[in-house]
Amino acid sequence: MADPRKLETLRAIMEALRTPVTGCPWDLEQSFETIAPYTIEEAYEVADAITKGSRAELCEELGDLLLQVVYHSQLASEEGSFTLDDVIEAVCKKMIRRHPHVFGDETARNATLAKGFWEDNKAKERAGKPQGGILASVPVGLPALTRAVKLQAKAARVGFDWPSVENVYDKIAEELAEFRVAPDDRKPEEFGDLLFALANVARHMGIDPEAAVRGTNAKFERRFAHIEQRLAEDGRGPKDSNLAEMDGLWNEAKRLEPK
Repeated sequence: MADPRKLETLRAIMEALRTPVTGCPWDLEQSFETIAPYTIEEAYEVADAITKGSRAELCEELGDLLLQVVYHSQLASEEGSFTLDDVIEAVCKKMIRRHPHVFGDETARNATLAKGFWEDNKAKERAGKPQGGILASVPVGLPALTRAVKLQAKAARVGFDWPSVENVYDKIAEELAEFRVAPDDRKPEEFGDLLFALANVARHMGIDPEAAVRGTNAKFERRFAHIEQRLAEDGRGPKDSNLAEMDGLWNEAKRLEPK
């Protein structure tokens, strides 16, 4: 068996899975479109492993994410558009190009310490490509809250931004009031406006909204698990309880958490 620690081995495995007749029937049916959701899922699982602080789990999930890169590259190779080598070459060149303060001469290292150098280089690279508007470069496939922050940040760079976070608080109050009185068919739109304003607060305060919600989800799971555990001690489950009792157990879980 080839060395399982080598990237070439993973590439060979992927090629074998995609080989007509002898390959895996499921893998042979896949396309960029059908694999894309798995790519997004694996990226989230990497983030989840980091949040948990499990390095063993992170190692495994990074492997799953790497497989996604190899998978898409294999599909592209089959259609003749690019190969895994092209992917690696492109990212190596990009990292060197965007870090002349590390890989360049002494003049480049001194000249590129200014704040915002990375964004300046990205802007120069985009200048040579067909462009839409200022917001066109923000990927549509990003998680909604992350994309909201990126859209707001792009607009802010050309001066379209609230002067301070206090103005955004006022906007949240306005959006909440509109949501409360909106007819049912307008509720989704008004709810979106409210979330967009909340994402703007996160941007102003340097908070990652996706990470914040993931943390809250984990907290909810942890506290609800405490409710289930305490009820199980009496041989009961949530369906055998009531809201008042479960709310009391929720507050108990909250008190028991380290500050």
